[in-house]
Amino acid sequence: MQRTFLRVPALALAAAMAAPQLSPAAPERPNFLVIVADDMGYSDTGCYGGEIQTPTLDRLANEGLRFTQVYSTGRCWPSRSCILTGYYAQQVRMDPPFGRLPEWTRVLPQYLKPVGYRSYSSGKWHLRGAPKALADAGFDRAYLIEDHNRNFNPQQATLDDRPLAPVELDQGYYSSTAIAQYAIDFLKEHAAQHAKDPFCLYLAFICPHFPLQAPQEDIARYRGKYDVGWDVIRDQRWPRMREMGLVNCALSRRDPVTIPNWNMSDDQLRSEIGPGEMGHALAWRELTDAQRAFQATKMSIHAAMIDRMDQEIARVLQQIKTMGAADNTVTFFVSDNGASAEIINRGDRHDPTAAPGSAKSYLCLGPGWSTAANTPFRLHKHWNHEGGIASPLIVHWPRGIPAHGELRHNPGHFIDILPTIADLAGASIAGPWNGKEVPPLPGKSLVPAFAKDGSVPREYLFFHHQDNRAIRVGDWKLVAKGKDGPWELYDISNDRCESNDLAAKNPDKVKELTALWQQREDEFRALAGPMPEPRKKKGGKKRP
Repeated sequence: MQRTFLRVPALALAAAMAAPQLSPAAPERPNFLVIVADDMGYSDTGCYGGEIQTPTLDRLANEGLRFTQVYSTGRCWPSRSCILTGYYAQQVRMDPPFGRLPEWTRVLPQYLKPVGYRSYSSGKWHLRGAPKALADAGFDRAYLIEDHNRNFNPQQATLDDRPLAPVELDQGYYSSTAIAQYAIDFLKEHAAQHAKDPFCLYLAFICPHFPLQAPQEDIARYRGKYDVGWDVIRDQRWPRMREMGLVNCALSRRDPVTIPNWNMSDDQLRSEIGPGEMGHALAWRELTDAQRAFQATKMSIHAAMIDRMDQEIARVLQQIKTMGAADNTVTFFVSDNGASAEIINRGDRHDPTAAPGSAKSYLCLGPGWSTAANTPFRLHKHWNHEGGIASPLIVHWPRGIPAHGELRHNPGHFIDILPTIADLAGASIAGPWNGKEVPPLPGKSLVPAFAKDGSVPREYLFFHHQDNRAIRVGDWKLVAKGKDGPWELYDISNDRCESNDLAAKNPDKVKELTALWQQREDEFRALAGPMPEPRKKKGGKKRP
């Protein structure tokens, strides 16, 4: 299908710039829809260069903005903590070692409630420091899936902080459809009972995170699509992305070595999954016919999961339109990290005799297709190289963003989403909380960038996840993989594929950025404070 992404001259953004000055009682305060995909690669959607059919997201991009240099943390739960709290994960104990959120931490609904918003959440939660969406985070309604191993029959879910019965197989349940339906039900209730109040909906899918599971009719649409292999798909996506203006770098080299250290061994892959599974991103031509067939099938399931998510987003948007709220709803779309190179076997375990993508199969995308999904960047989820942390960001707001199909190269981070929402809602981000002094948010409102690219300057962007480290200052990026990995230095202005390490040629810059990274790391850990004592069970025994 031919896709077009319009580019028109930037226009003034009077509505957006005026919104933060509205009083709490002012009418027409915008609604918010924050959509989070799980483990989706930077280039998977059509509007970011992919071949997967995503007409809903493509429309939002055509009618709104695409940011090209926005970052996650590289992993599920720290990224979600950034979105929901507005702080770096290290500031609120959301990167190992884990703990409850500091007492001064507010979650998104707690910023919005004082200015009249009702807030809803549907989907993946994973905010480890706030176990309950209503009691701890201030949502008004919430459907949460805590079981991320089963798309057809989750065993752990809650509705409004109360456990739901496990879903049995063959009940017609699919996670993306259910997440959308609960969101639609919340919106219908809002329209019926709270129509005068603005809303904020946090819509967090668990797709296309492993296990690769999708309705068979969705998988069928992609059968044969990926027989050409990951090398060809990368070669097809990269020039489209350059033509769109999303990137200007070369195509990174496929890495046949680097994989998560918790992945299954080759012996386990053969015995538990089958002879078609691959533990490394080898050249497609080096695979056997059986391996090519199996790998192509896996990518067709990954594509089907994204396709189905797009269909379900369309249903939610239709409900918002039915409510008459489409023009004044600000929609954000991101992915919590890059595509995953993980290959594990958990949950109900993989049944090699089951149809791939069905409830009894447990497959993972793996490093070959993850490399393609993260085109043109290096590495994957978990790492702080661009493949792990680069996220699409679509922003759509018909009433407030007159620009259609434009790109924004202004660097940003998930910590910017909450300040942006607060800015547009007229919500205060200052003042004490729970009787505690509140540290300033590290992020910035992206509202100025809605009107003009490059209008949100920043001192630095910080990254740290399980010994992977990075810091970006201007166009310089310092990054290292693993506890003992050396610092690498890249000029992001022309080398986002991180192929030309400039560390040896710029030792003073490496020293400067290393010191800045360590300073921020120490400050953030100190801000979070010492880990609280474990809560005690009845009888006085500490939790293990």
